[in-house]
Amino acid sequence: MANSNTTLRDIAEALNLSTSTVSKALRDSYEIGEKTKVMVMDYAKKVGYHPNAIAKILKEGKSKLIGVVICSIDNTFVSQMLNGIDRVCNDRGYSIMIMQSKESHQQEIKCIELLHARAVDGLLISPAYETSDVDHLKKIINANLPIVLFDRFSDDLDIPKVSIDNSEASFKATEHLIKNGYDKIALLHSNTSLNINIERLEGYKNALEFYKIPYNEAYIKPCDFQNTSLLQESILTAINQLMALNEPPNGILTTSDQITTQSIGIIKKLGYRIPEDIALVGFTNTSLAASLDPPLSTIYQPAIEIGEEAATQLLNIIEKKHFDQNKVIKLKTTLIERVSSKSKHKAI
Repeated sequence: MANSNTTLRDIAEALNLSTSTVSKALRDSYEIGEKTKVMVMDYAKKVGYHPNAIAKILKEGKSKLIGVVICSIDNTFVSQMLNGIDRVCNDRGYSIMIMQSKESHQQEIKCIELLHARAVDGLLISPAYETSDVDHLKKIINANLPIVLFDRFSDDLDIPKVSIDNSEASFKATEHLIKNGYDKIALLHSNTSLNINIERLEGYKNALEFYKIPYNEAYIKPCDFQNTSLLQESILTAINQLMALNEPPNGILTTSDQITTQSIGIIKKLGYRIPEDIALVGFTNTSLAASLDPPLSTIYQPAIEIGEEAATQLLNIIEKKHFDQNKVIKLKTTLIERVSSKSKHKAI
């Protein structure tokens, strides 16, 4: 009968072996013959033996556990990044523990403190939108716990970071709208001091400047990420304000997955047609983009690859393989053109 309290000594006594032999057999040591290994493994499985995790950590100095802090698991893009993280960690013999900040700075601090207390070997963190002060991360770094930031990051930290080329992606989306005949382009953004917002605003401005289109501050609208209700309310308010301008925009760029997917329904609810009244292109990895009405033009981010690269960087640090402590990896995005930003030069 399986017994989770079975010890190495119990197995050794049952099989008339030394505890040292049993321990080496369970670790697949070359010092133990194959016949003995099979006998020990089969018996351990039969009685439900599990090694003492705390004792193993104390002995080996590693938990083989990676802490992951994300904004919310209820997000296609985030789920895809987690798939990439899990794939790499699993392939290299590590487990992951996932915690959600829910975009709260204080919740993020609690998540990190808890994971540190659980003796994780390293942390993968995508900071909350509220996070501007990174002192809590500096404390962890000073405690010599390896950290890699992914998707979002702060330039105040000299640690490995993995994201997309946000500026290039935003430039590409804005350029697409301009080339399709939309010359009054609004931006709905995430209102955070993290790189994700700063760089996407930069790319938008660079595209306007390149095509000699005046920058209009009235076209820039922040959105509230505290919860879904406030996000919807802020998008609704932003679009109403934009369309009430003397010169309302004829195109909108949305800079996050949540803003993008919410905007298409809100625009239609307000009675505006896409793209006849206003075109829309945004950052989102949802598989439903092509099935929306109208099909949504999107910036598709290599989410799985972001997760894989971030996990690889962290595990290389943990295992002391070759790595660059200050490395910043920016992956390329793909612009997928659909009906929501259809060219005005063609019949709509």
